[in-house]
Amino acid sequence: MSRNDALRASRLRVGWRTIETAAARITEHGQQLLDDRHFNVSARTWRRWEGDRPGWPSEPTALVLHDALGRWPEDLGFTTPPGWIRPEHHDEADVKRRAFVSVTAAALVAGPVAPQHVDPALIGYFQQQLEGHYRADMFLGPHDLIGTVSAQYQLIDKLVRSAKGDTRRGMLRVGAAYAALIGWLYQDAGDMDGAHFWRGVTQEIAMRSRDPHLVGYSLVNQAQVRTDLGDGAAVIDLCEAALDNAGRLVPKVRIMALQQQAHGASLTGDRSAVDQLIDEADGLLSAVDDDLPWGNACRRTPGYLEIQRATCYGRLGLGGEAASLWDQVLAVVPETARRDRGVYLARYATAAAGAGEPDQALEIAQSAAQIAVETQSARMRRELATLQDVMKPWRDAPVGRDLTAALKPVVEES
Repeated sequence: MSRNDALRASRLRVGWRTIETAAARITEHGQQLLDDRHFNVSARTWRRWEGDRPGWPSEPTALVLHDALGRWPEDLGFTTPPGWIRPEHHDEADVKRRAFVSVTAAALVAGPVAPQHVDPALIGYFQQQLEGHYRADMFLGPHDLIGTVSAQYQLIDKLVRSAKGDTRRGMLRVGAAYAALIGWLYQDAGDMDGAHFWRGVTQEIAMRSRDPHLVGYSLVNQAQVRTDLGDGAAVIDLCEAALDNAGRLVPKVRIMALQQQAHGASLTGDRSAVDQLIDEADGLLSAVDDDLPWGNACRRTPGYLEIQRATCYGRLGLGGEAASLWDQVLAVVPETARRDRGVYLARYATAAAGAGEPDQALEIAQSAAQIAVETQSARMRRELATLQDVMKPWRDAPVGRDLTAALKPVVEES
Protein backbone atom coordinates (compact mmCIF):
# COMPACT_ATOMS: atom_id res chain seq x y z
CA MET A 1 0.00 0.00 0.00
CA SER A 2 1.32 3.47 -0.87
CA ARG A 3 1.86 5.90 2.00
CA ASN A 4 1.45 9.58 2.60
CA ASP A 5 5.18 10.17 2.97
CA ALA A 6 4.81 13.97 3.17
CA LEU A 7 2.85 13.77 6.43
CA ARG A 8 5.10 11.05 7.80
CA ALA A 9 8.21 13.14 7.04
CA SER A 10 6.73 16.18 8.78
CA ARG A 11 5.79 14.05 11.78
CA LEU A 12 9.34 12.72 12.09
CA ARG A 13 10.81 16.17 11.54
CA VAL A 14 9.17 17.48 14.72
CA GLY A 15 10.21 14.39 16.67
CA TRP A 16 6.92 12.44 16.74
CA ARG A 17 8.42 9.03 16.15
CA THR A 18 5.20 7.00 16.36
CA ILE A 19 1.66 7.51 15.10
CA GLU A 20 0.34 7.23 18.66
CA THR A 21 2.65 10.04 19.79
CA ALA A 22 1.59 12.19 16.82
CA ALA A 23 -2.10 11.72 17.59
CA ALA A 24 -1.59 12.63 21.26
CA ARG A 25 0.55 15.68 20.50
CA ILE A 26 -1.74 17.07 17.79
CA THR A 27 -4.75 16.58 20.10
CA GLU A 28 -3.01 18.48 22.91
CA HIS A 29 -1.87 21.20 20.49
CA GLY A 30 -5.37 21.59 19.05
CA GLN A 31 -7.05 21.83 22.44
CA GLN A 32 -4.68 24.66 23.41
CA LEU A 33 -4.76 26.47 20.06
CA LEU A 34 -8.54 26.31 19.61
CA ASP A 35 -9.36 26.49 23.33
CA ASP A 36 -11.52 23.41 22.76
CA ARG A 37 -11.13 20.50 25.16
CA HIS A 38 -13.24 18.33 22.85
CA PHE A 39 -10.77 18.56 19.94
CA ASN A 40 -9.37 15.08 19.34
CA VAL A 41 -7.38 13.18 16.70
CA SER A 42 -7.16 9.44 17.30
CA ALA A 43 -4.26 7.20 16.34
CA ARG A 44 -6.63 5.45 13.95
CA THR A 45 -7.33 8.76 12.17
CA TRP A 46 -3.64 9.62 11.92
CA ARG A 47 -2.90 6.14 10.57
CA ARG A 48 -5.48 6.74 7.83
CA TRP A 49 -3.89 10.11 7.06
CA GLU A 50 -0.56 8.39 6.46
CA GLY A 51 -2.17 5.78 4.20
CA ASP A 52 -2.99 5.90 0.51
CA ARG A 53 -6.38 7.63 1.03
CA PRO A 54 -5.78 10.41 3.57
CA GLY A 55 -8.88 12.39 2.66
CA TRP A 56 -9.14 16.02 3.79
CA PRO A 57 -9.24 17.35 7.38
CA SER A 58 -11.82 19.81 8.66
CA GLU A 59 -10.85 23.48 8.61
CA PRO A 60 -10.11 23.61 12.39
CA THR A 61 -7.93 20.51 12.04
CA ALA A 62 -6.18 22.06 9.03
CA LEU A 63 -5.37 25.10 11.18
CA VAL A 64 -3.99 22.92 13.96
CA LEU A 65 -1.84 20.89 11.56
CA HIS A 66 -0.46 24.08 10.05
CA ASP A 67 0.29 25.61 13.45
CA ALA A 68 2.00 22.44 14.71
CA LEU A 69 3.86 21.31 11.57
CA GLY A 70 4.29 24.58 9.67
CA ARG A 71 2.50 23.30 6.55
CA TRP A 72 -1.00 23.37 5.13
CA PRO A 73 -2.78 20.08 4.36
CA GLU A 74 -2.13 20.25 0.61
CA ASP A 75 1.62 20.26 1.43
CA LEU A 76 1.14 17.33 3.79
CA GLY A 77 -0.18 14.89 1.18
CA PHE A 78 -3.91 15.33 1.77
CA THR A 79 -6.36 15.30 -1.15
CA THR A 80 -7.16 18.96 -1.83
CA PRO A 81 -10.89 19.58 -2.39
CA PRO A 82 -12.08 21.92 -5.16
CA GLY A 83 -12.20 25.58 -4.15
CA TRP A 84 -9.92 25.23 -1.09
CA ILE A 85 -8.46 28.59 -0.03
CA ARG A 86 -5.93 28.75 2.77
CA PRO A 87 -7.25 30.57 5.83
CA GLU A 88 -5.01 33.15 7.41
CA HIS A 89 -4.84 32.08 11.05
CA HIS A 90 -2.14 34.53 12.17
CA ASP A 91 -1.04 37.65 10.37
CA GLU A 92 2.68 37.88 9.65
CA ALA A 93 3.34 40.74 12.04
CA ASP A 94 1.83 38.82 14.96
CA VAL A 95 3.91 35.75 14.18
CA LYS A 96 7.10 37.82 14.12
CA ARG A 97 6.15 39.59 17.35
CA ARG A 98 5.49 36.31 19.17
CA ALA A 99 8.74 34.83 17.91
CA PHE A 100 10.71 37.84 19.12
CA VAL A 101 9.02 37.77 22.52
CA SER A 102 9.83 34.06 22.83
CA VAL A 103 13.51 34.66 22.12
CA THR A 104 13.95 37.72 24.32
CA ALA A 105 11.74 36.96 27.32
CA ALA A 106 14.52 35.37 29.35
CA ALA A 107 17.02 38.14 28.63
CA LEU A 108 14.99 41.33 28.97
CA VAL A 109 13.32 41.41 32.36
CA ALA A 110 12.15 44.99 32.90
CA GLY A 111 12.53 46.98 36.10
CA PRO A 112 14.24 46.35 39.43
CA VAL A 113 13.92 43.15 41.41
CA ALA A 114 13.53 42.64 45.13
CA PRO A 115 17.02 42.62 46.69
CA GLN A 116 18.23 39.34 48.14
CA HIS A 117 21.42 37.84 49.51
CA VAL A 118 23.45 36.02 46.83
CA ASP A 119 25.77 33.38 48.27
CA PRO A 120 29.08 33.03 46.35
CA ALA A 121 28.55 29.25 46.36
CA LEU A 122 25.83 29.77 43.72
CA ILE A 123 28.56 30.52 41.16
CA GLY A 124 29.92 26.99 41.51
CA TYR A 125 26.41 25.54 41.42
CA PHE A 126 25.57 27.17 38.10
CA GLN A 127 28.95 26.19 36.66
CA GLN A 128 28.29 22.54 37.51
CA GLN A 129 24.84 22.78 35.94
CA LEU A 130 26.41 24.30 32.82
CA GLU A 131 28.71 21.32 32.34
CA GLY A 132 25.69 19.05 32.59
CA HIS A 133 23.91 21.09 29.91
CA TYR A 134 26.90 20.72 27.59
CA ARG A 135 26.75 16.94 28.00
CA ALA A 136 22.97 16.85 27.52
CA ASP A 137 23.29 18.88 24.32
CA MET A 138 25.43 16.11 22.81
CA PHE A 139 22.61 13.60 23.39
CA LEU A 140 19.42 15.65 23.00
CA GLY A 141 20.01 18.42 20.50
CA PRO A 142 18.67 21.96 20.90
CA HIS A 143 14.91 21.82 21.21
CA ASP A 144 14.69 19.98 24.53
CA LEU A 145 17.25 22.26 26.20
CA ILE A 146 16.43 25.81 25.11
CA GLY A 147 13.63 26.24 27.65
CA THR A 148 15.62 24.79 30.55
CA VAL A 149 18.79 26.81 29.94
CA SER A 150 16.85 30.02 29.24
CA ALA A 151 14.99 29.67 32.55
CA GLN A 152 18.27 29.26 34.41
CA TYR A 153 19.69 32.30 32.65
CA GLN A 154 16.68 34.31 33.82
CA LEU A 155 17.44 33.29 37.42
CA ILE A 156 21.11 34.20 37.00
CA ASP A 157 20.13 37.63 35.64
CA LYS A 158 17.89 38.15 38.68
CA LEU A 159 20.73 37.24 41.04
CA VAL A 160 23.21 39.51 39.23
CA ARG A 161 20.97 42.47 40.03
CA SER A 162 21.33 41.80 43.76
CA ALA A 163 24.90 40.48 43.97
CA LYS A 164 27.81 42.67 45.03
CA GLY A 165 31.55 42.84 44.40
CA ASP A 166 33.36 39.65 43.39
CA THR A 167 30.15 37.62 43.65
CA ARG A 168 28.48 39.90 41.10
CA ARG A 169 31.41 39.61 38.71
CA GLY A 170 31.39 35.84 39.11
CA MET A 171 27.66 35.68 38.39
CA LEU A 172 28.17 37.88 35.31
CA ARG A 173 30.82 35.48 34.03
CA VAL A 174 28.60 32.45 34.47
CA GLY A 175 25.67 34.36 32.95
CA ALA A 176 27.73 35.07 29.83
CA ALA A 177 28.49 31.36 29.50
CA TYR A 178 24.77 30.50 29.76
CA ALA A 179 23.85 33.15 27.17
CA ALA A 180 26.50 31.74 24.83
CA LEU A 181 25.04 28.25 25.18
CA ILE A 182 21.51 29.53 24.48
CA GLY A 183 22.83 31.29 21.38
CA TRP A 184 24.39 28.04 20.23
CA LEU A 185 21.16 26.11 20.83
CA TYR A 186 19.20 28.60 18.72
CA GLN A 187 21.87 28.39 16.02
CA ASP A 188 21.70 24.59 15.98
CA ALA A 189 17.91 24.79 15.81
CA GLY A 190 18.19 26.96 12.69
CA ASP A 191 16.83 30.17 14.29
CA MET A 192 19.56 32.60 13.21
CA ASP A 193 17.66 35.66 14.51
CA GLY A 194 17.50 34.09 17.95
CA ALA A 195 21.14 33.02 17.74
CA HIS A 196 22.26 36.52 16.77
CA PHE A 197 20.25 38.07 19.62
CA TRP A 198 21.76 35.77 22.23
CA ARG A 199 25.30 36.22 20.88
CA GLY A 200 24.72 39.94 21.45
CA VAL A 201 23.58 39.25 25.02
CA THR A 202 26.74 37.19 25.55
CA GLN A 203 28.94 40.02 24.36
CA GLU A 204 27.16 42.60 26.53
CA ILE A 205 27.56 40.53 29.70
CA ALA A 206 31.17 39.69 28.84
CA MET A 207 31.95 43.41 28.55
CA ARG A 208 30.18 44.10 31.85
CA SER A 209 32.23 41.38 33.56
CA ARG A 210 35.47 43.01 32.32
CA ASP A 211 36.85 39.52 31.75
CA PRO A 212 39.16 39.61 28.68
CA HIS A 213 38.79 35.88 28.13
CA LEU A 214 35.01 36.13 28.00
CA VAL A 215 35.16 39.16 25.70
CA GLY A 216 37.32 37.15 23.29
CA TYR A 217 34.98 34.17 23.62
CA SER A 218 31.94 36.37 22.86
CA LEU A 219 33.58 37.67 19.67
CA VAL A 220 34.23 34.10 18.53
CA ASN A 221 30.57 33.34 19.23
CA GLN A 222 29.57 36.20 16.96
CA ALA A 223 31.95 34.84 14.31
CA GLN A 224 30.25 31.43 14.49
CA VAL A 225 26.95 33.00 13.46
CA ARG A 226 28.67 34.82 10.61
CA THR A 227 30.20 31.52 9.48
CA ASP A 228 26.74 29.97 9.22
CA LEU A 229 25.64 33.04 7.24
CA GLY A 230 28.56 32.56 4.82
CA ASP A 231 30.14 35.95 5.60
CA GLY A 232 33.84 35.07 5.55
CA ALA A 233 35.13 38.64 5.78
CA ALA A 234 33.08 39.32 8.92
CA VAL A 235 34.33 36.08 10.49
CA ILE A 236 37.93 37.15 9.92
CA ASP A 237 37.27 40.66 11.28
CA LEU A 238 35.71 39.34 14.49
CA CYS A 239 38.43 36.76 15.10
CA GLU A 240 41.20 39.28 14.47
CA ALA A 241 39.50 41.58 17.00
CA ALA A 242 39.44 38.73 19.52
CA LEU A 243 43.17 38.14 18.96
CA ASP A 244 44.18 41.81 19.22
CA ASN A 245 45.18 41.17 22.84
CA ALA A 246 46.24 37.55 22.35
CA GLY A 247 48.92 37.83 25.04
CA ARG A 248 46.22 38.40 27.68
CA LEU A 249 44.09 35.44 26.61
CA VAL A 250 44.22 31.89 27.89
CA PRO A 251 45.33 29.42 25.18
CA LYS A 252 41.81 28.00 24.90
CA VAL A 253 40.32 31.29 23.70
CA ARG A 254 43.20 31.82 21.27
CA ILE A 255 42.60 28.33 19.84
CA MET A 256 38.90 29.10 19.41
CA ALA A 257 39.62 32.36 17.62
CA LEU A 258 42.28 30.83 15.35
CA GLN A 259 40.16 27.88 14.26
CA GLN A 260 37.12 30.11 13.66
CA GLN A 261 39.26 32.46 11.61
CA ALA A 262 40.24 29.40 9.55
CA HIS A 263 36.54 28.94 8.76
CA GLY A 264 36.45 32.54 7.58
CA ALA A 265 39.49 31.88 5.39
CA SER A 266 37.77 28.83 3.87
CA LEU A 267 34.75 30.99 3.02
CA THR A 268 37.06 33.39 1.15
CA GLY A 269 38.85 30.53 -0.65
CA ASP A 270 42.23 30.85 1.13
CA ARG A 271 43.51 27.30 1.61
CA SER A 272 46.99 28.34 2.80
CA ALA A 273 45.52 30.55 5.55
CA VAL A 274 43.29 27.66 6.69
CA ASP A 275 46.29 25.39 7.23
CA GLN A 276 48.41 28.11 8.82
CA LEU A 277 45.72 29.09 11.32
CA ILE A 278 44.80 25.51 12.30
CA ASP A 279 48.47 24.55 12.63
CA GLU A 280 49.01 27.57 14.92
CA ALA A 281 46.03 26.52 17.02
CA ASP A 282 47.35 22.97 17.19
CA GLY A 283 50.59 24.28 18.70
CA LEU A 284 48.61 25.72 21.63
CA LEU A 285 46.58 22.63 22.53
CA SER A 286 49.08 21.24 25.01
CA ALA A 287 49.07 24.57 26.89
CA VAL A 288 45.32 24.50 27.68
CA ASP A 289 45.15 24.20 31.47
CA ASP A 290 42.49 26.67 32.68
CA ASP A 291 39.52 25.73 34.86
CA LEU A 292 36.97 27.91 33.04
CA PRO A 293 33.68 26.01 32.65
CA TRP A 294 32.90 27.23 29.13
CA GLY A 295 34.45 26.77 25.69
CA ASN A 296 35.98 23.39 26.42
CA ALA A 297 35.24 21.71 23.09
CA CYS A 298 38.94 21.74 22.21
CA ARG A 299 39.72 19.32 25.05
CA ARG A 300 36.37 17.57 25.23
CA THR A 301 36.12 16.68 21.51
CA PRO A 302 38.47 14.03 20.08
CA GLY A 303 40.17 15.27 16.92
CA TYR A 304 38.82 18.79 17.49
CA LEU A 305 41.16 20.66 15.16
CA GLU A 306 41.13 18.02 12.44
CA ILE A 307 37.33 18.33 12.49
CA GLN A 308 37.75 22.04 11.74
CA ARG A 309 40.30 21.34 9.02
CA ALA A 310 38.07 18.72 7.38
CA THR A 311 35.10 21.11 7.46
CA CYS A 312 37.20 23.87 5.87
CA TYR A 313 38.53 21.51 3.20
CA GLY A 314 34.99 20.45 2.34
CA ARG A 315 33.97 24.09 2.01
CA LEU A 316 36.97 24.68 -0.27
CA GLY A 317 35.87 21.82 -2.55
CA LEU A 318 38.77 19.53 -1.58
CA GLY A 319 36.56 16.45 -1.45
CA GLY A 320 39.24 13.77 -1.43
CA GLU A 321 41.34 15.38 1.31
CA ALA A 322 38.26 16.18 3.37
CA ALA A 323 36.92 12.62 3.07
CA SER A 324 40.26 11.18 4.21
CA LEU A 325 40.24 13.43 7.28
CA TRP A 326 36.61 12.60 8.12
CA ASP A 327 37.43 8.90 7.96
CA GLN A 328 40.15 9.43 10.59
CA VAL A 329 38.02 11.73 12.75
CA LEU A 330 34.98 9.46 12.90
CA ALA A 331 37.15 6.58 14.08
CA VAL A 332 37.71 8.44 17.38
CA VAL A 333 34.40 10.29 17.84
CA PRO A 334 32.34 8.28 20.37
CA GLU A 335 28.90 6.95 19.45
CA THR A 336 27.52 8.79 22.48
CA ALA A 337 28.28 12.16 20.83
CA ARG A 338 25.33 11.45 18.59
CA ARG A 339 24.35 14.92 17.37
CA ASP A 340 27.93 15.96 16.54
CA ARG A 341 28.61 12.59 14.95
CA GLY A 342 25.58 13.08 12.70
CA VAL A 343 26.89 16.46 11.51
CA TYR A 344 30.32 14.96 10.80
CA LEU A 345 28.76 12.06 8.89
CA ALA A 346 26.78 14.49 6.74
CA ARG A 347 29.94 16.44 5.94
CA TYR A 348 31.81 13.21 5.25
CA ALA A 349 29.09 12.15 2.82
CA THR A 350 29.33 15.49 1.01
CA ALA A 351 33.12 15.15 0.78
CA ALA A 352 32.75 11.62 -0.62
CA ALA A 353 30.30 12.86 -3.24
CA GLY A 354 32.66 15.70 -4.13
CA ALA A 355 35.42 13.14 -4.59
CA GLY A 356 33.25 11.20 -7.08
CA GLU A 357 32.16 8.41 -4.72
CA PRO A 358 28.33 8.57 -4.76
CA ASP A 359 27.77 5.05 -3.41
CA GLN A 360 29.96 5.78 -0.40
CA ALA A 361 28.16 9.10 0.08
CA LEU A 362 24.79 7.31 0.11
CA GLU A 363 25.93 4.75 2.69
CA ILE A 364 27.23 7.48 5.01
CA ALA A 365 24.19 9.71 4.50
CA GLN A 366 21.76 6.99 5.56
CA SER A 367 23.30 6.95 9.05
CA ALA A 368 23.32 10.75 9.23
CA ALA A 369 19.66 10.99 8.22
CA GLN A 370 18.57 8.70 11.04
CA ILE A 371 20.40 10.87 13.59
CA ALA A 372 18.93 14.04 12.07
CA VAL A 373 15.39 12.73 12.59
CA GLU A 374 16.14 11.88 16.22
CA THR A 375 17.90 15.14 17.17
CA GLN A 376 15.93 17.63 15.02
CA SER A 377 19.17 19.51 14.38
CA ALA A 378 18.66 22.19 11.72
CA ARG A 379 22.42 22.33 11.31
CA MET A 380 22.39 18.66 10.29
CA ARG A 381 19.52 19.24 7.90
CA ARG A 382 21.49 22.05 6.23
CA GLU A 383 24.48 19.74 5.84
CA LEU A 384 22.26 17.09 4.24
CA ALA A 385 20.71 19.67 1.93
CA THR A 386 24.25 20.58 0.82
CA LEU A 387 24.86 16.90 0.14
CA GLN A 388 21.81 16.79 -2.11
CA ASP A 389 23.20 19.67 -4.16
CA VAL A 390 26.56 17.95 -4.56
CA MET A 391 24.81 14.70 -5.56
CA LYS A 392 22.82 16.34 -8.38
CA PRO A 393 24.93 14.68 -11.13
CA TRP A 394 23.54 11.32 -9.95
CA ARG A 395 19.99 12.51 -9.28
CA ASP A 396 18.41 10.30 -11.96
CA ALA A 397 20.63 7.28 -11.27
CA PRO A 398 19.59 4.56 -8.78
CA VAL A 399 22.01 5.92 -6.17
CA GLY A 400 20.44 9.38 -6.51
CA ARG A 401 16.92 8.05 -6.10
CA ASP A 402 18.02 6.03 -3.06
CA LEU A 403 19.52 9.19 -1.55
CA THR A 404 16.31 11.14 -2.11
CA ALA A 405 14.35 8.41 -0.34
CA ALA A 406 16.82 8.29 2.56
CA LEU A 407 16.74 12.06 3.09
CA LYS A 408 13.03 12.61 2.57
CA PRO A 409 12.17 12.65 6.30
CA VAL A 410 14.73 15.38 7.06
CA VAL A 411 15.37 17.58 4.02
CA GLU A 412 12.80 19.92 2.48
CA GLU A 413 12.18 19.08 -1.15
CA SER A 414 13.27 21.83 -3.50
